[in-house]
Amino acid sequence: MARQTYQDKLTELREDVLYMSEVVMERLRMGLDALEQKDVSLAQEVIEGDGEINRMYLDLEQDCIDLLALQQPVASDLRFIAASFKIITDLERIADLATNLGEYTMDAEQDLFPDVDVQEMGNLTLDMLEDAMVAYDDEDTDTCRQLASRDDELDEFAERASEIVVRDLIERELESADEVEQILQDVSRLLLTIRDLERVGDHTVNIAARTLYMVENDDELIY
Repeated sequence: MARQTYQDKLTELREDVLYMSEVVMERLRMGLDALEQKDVSLAQEVIEGDGEINRMYLDLEQDCIDLLALQQPVASDLRFIAASFKIITDLERIADLATNLGEYTMDAEQDLFPDVDVQEMGNLTLDMLEDAMVAYDDEDTDTCRQLASRDDELDEFAERASEIVVRDLIERELESADEVEQILQDVSRLLLTIRDLERVGDHTVNIAARTLYMVENDDELIY
């Protein structure tokens, strides 16, 4: 592989990773919208679109392998390829979590916990993910470090939301077995939604950690 072609391949890899992130963010937004609007058709679109992202991931995985196999990358290029591979793995897992939101929508009938703002939490995760991918593109290490602190805020948000759900459940007066079963299903779905959005934040920090390592050879955020 000629050197120029090799450099072109590296540029193409970066562009493809960014494109994959755009698709994943779109699916996450669609999953949140489906959940808020109880839109079954939108939820189904998110679920059915997961295969496309899986194929995208496999194609990019092969591109990373080819770059490693056909060249002997210098240290900076090696870190870039390795970081890109880890980042697409996190993006694929975020897409799986977006698919979960679509599946929860299928079972959601009404909002029984108005004090839990799932959309606000979802917007926080989307903002973090977008900033992480901009940091990857711009090699912005300051943003990478800031994202770790923002994830702590997201974790606190998730903890408060879970406490609201549990407290509300304890205080409810349920009169029938059917009512108990329904409320438990709703509680389970909401707690899973909170957990999944929290995990999106964790994957976002992973992306920031790999970018920091890619740029500065600094593994302080990797865990």
